[in-house]
Amino acid sequence: MPDAHDFVRFSSGFGQRFILTVDTEEEFDWERPLRANGHTLHSVSRLAKFQQFCEGFGIVPIYLVDYPVATSRLAVDILSEPVRQGRAEIGVQLHPWVSPPFEEEVNQFNSFAGNLSPELERAKFTQLRDTIERNFGQPPQIYRAGRYGVGPNTARILRENGIAIDTSVRSRFDYSAHGGPNFRELPLEPWWIDGTGTLMEAPLTTVYTGPLRHCGPWLYPRLWRAPRLRGALARAGMLDRVPFTPEGVTEAEILRGIEVALEERLPLLVFSFHSPSLQPGHTPYVRSEDELDTLYGWWRKVFEVLARKGVRPASIAEVMAATELA
Repeated sequence: MPDAHDFVRFSSGFGQRFILTVDTEEEFDWERPLRANGHTLHSVSRLAKFQQFCEGFGIVPIYLVDYPVATSRLAVDILSEPVRQGRAEIGVQLHPWVSPPFEEEVNQFNSFAGNLSPELERAKFTQLRDTIERNFGQPPQIYRAGRYGVGPNTARILRENGIAIDTSVRSRFDYSAHGGPNFRELPLEPWWIDGTGTLMEAPLTTVYTGPLRHCGPWLYPRLWRAPRLRGALARAGMLDRVPFTPEGVTEAEILRGIEVALEERLPLLVFSFHSPSLQPGHTPYVRSEDELDTLYGWWRKVFEVLARKGVRPASIAEVMAATELA
């Protein structure tokens, strides 16, 4: 847990802002064990339409790319110019199982990069980071661990490589049952990691909604073994956990979540989704063209609501420039 003095203080003119992050990655079967090969990159072609869509709303999307995408000629062709012109930003997403060097056994435990040895985590990150800078022409300044798998050595590795923002923490979620980190108690406001003032944690936004939302941090985890009760409370509008993503979250749910986030004065809302959802059939969330239309409609409504409420989009540079220590 960060101390009180570790929380980021933004300049008065920053207000409440949001960023849109895209886990830009290969396609794989979400229901099967991870493999170092056998993936595809069909959805990469859909990045062009999504980029154009975001530009229509004045949004600068942040593409967190992993190794298969970083080495895709098509991805480079689509994203290099928007990144160079400041219409998009590029970041790092480390999927250890598809990132060289390949020294570890591919399994669930090792899919969390923070569980690897410090040397191997550093080697995988450095090779990916350097590949991104070489192919996209910009040094990445933001990072997300695949599967949110940060570990005890991650912050040091990021600082050594000039990363300004980590956005791996998924507050309100616990992955420890699968060998990953537990973020359940971590806050939603950005903070300086280790109090250094050089590496910011910008956690993904997830809020509790409903009349029982103030009990959410205590009550919701205790309902994990009672999914029917948890579902009943959500359907009744009494208590729901709402991550800021179109994947598995309805338009009505995210609008309630935005209201809570603004009421709680969160300075930075962090939205996310997986790029394979831009083409039907690659994720559980988008199986048809109708569901893809729903995804775009979700984003359209979110952008319109945020604009109406005066919540402006932000870039990485704007976020860092607005901090007290910038």
